[in-house]
Amino acid sequence: MNPRLAAARALTPVLLGKASLGTTLPEYLNRVAPRDRGLAQELAYGAARWQPRLSGLAEKLLQKPFKAADKDLEALLLIGLYQLFYTRIPAHAALSDTVGCVDALKKSWGKALINAVLRRAQREGQELLTTLEHDPVIRTAHPRWLQKSLKAHWPEHWEEICAANNQHPPMTLRVNQRRISREDYLAQLQQAGLAAQPCTFSSDGVQLDAACDIQQLPGFAEGYLSVQDEAAQLAAHLLEPKPGQRVLDACCAPGGKTCHLLEYQPQIAELVALDLEASRLKRVQENLDRLQLSARLIAADARNTAQWWDGQLFQRILLDAPCSATGVIRRHPDIKLTRHPEDISALAELQGQLLDALWPTLAVGGILLYATCSVLPTENREVIAAFLARMQGARELDLGLKCGLTQPQGRQLFPQINGHDGFYYAKLLKVAAQPRVQEKLS
Repeated sequence: MNPRLAAARALTPVLLGKASLGTTLPEYLNRVAPRDRGLAQELAYGAARWQPRLSGLAEKLLQKPFKAADKDLEALLLIGLYQLFYTRIPAHAALSDTVGCVDALKKSWGKALINAVLRRAQREGQELLTTLEHDPVIRTAHPRWLQKSLKAHWPEHWEEICAANNQHPPMTLRVNQRRISREDYLAQLQQAGLAAQPCTFSSDGVQLDAACDIQQLPGFAEGYLSVQDEAAQLAAHLLEPKPGQRVLDACCAPGGKTCHLLEYQPQIAELVALDLEASRLKRVQENLDRLQLSARLIAADARNTAQWWDGQLFQRILLDAPCSATGVIRRHPDIKLTRHPEDISALAELQGQLLDALWPTLAVGGILLYATCSVLPTENREVIAAFLARMQGARELDLGLKCGLTQPQGRQLFPQINGHDGFYYAKLLKVAAQPRVQEKLS
């Protein structure tokens, strides 16, 4: 399959709000020649990354918008525009190869349209974009609801956050120091001709100067390393599990933090890893097997403790809560298309429900680490503030982090500072098995 067609096919359901690139793209990549898969992936992710900007330009170039039934043509047009403005592909090749894909969509009427719009974009597009720069949606390539939210919450940082979201993320590794020291692994990378630097805040982290196929990494199959962003690597160090403790990793898939907890503390008595979807636990098990680690995996809704909890208390809980993922847009740019403003309040409610459900499973003196990959306070400090207000037996602990910004509750990490993803952490100590405030008053 033509890589441009594959990218457009994968992008179409994303534009319709029915799927993410993570679910649609693999199927089409399998139909593309191996040498062209990188191009197909770059076009799909690039068009998603710059979609608000490209769609704003397309609106000026088209006489009327595409109908829902013709989103495949719209996707192909965005792929074409992305090539013209954000790649080094020669314009004639971008035009001819993109227009040539229309035949496969079985919409012959669209061929002249795509050709005319792309040719006009080639002539007038840069000037048109300049005239549209006054609109922050076009300038930042972020949907209006998200741009406004970031500006409202982070007036001094929002444009930098948006700019970071539009960059390609670094490839960061977590060294399994049960098997090899970070210094020795850096030496192995150097011998393999792969330039890398130690991370600043994670003592297990290594950042590659340039991304590569994981199979090129020395020791990957042997379990010497995992691919994990530096911000996510901080979770195990912040939770600090001790020998003999029982640990819960709620919402664990794909298992990066699960495995890191076991690497960090090999003498954990038991690690229980929960996820709502059994299919996602397969990936967790694959990671455990590769790293020669063991955990008890359970497919269940963490809120329904009667479904999965055996009544034995945990001394440590990691709640990496479902969130908007607005801190990892640079890795998943289709979040700009798949997330909507009404999602945020629903996610905050879910996060509060998870905290309430898991707190009774934590022993007195135990620690719960709350984490999200969001940069929106509605899902972060506001959730923790509300929880602390209603749960008298909870106390916030200092994280001791030097990265990010201190918040009234917890600490916010941003993608534009230090090169790691956007993340939020709050550390809670259970000082007493006290009832919730409203229960005590009743």
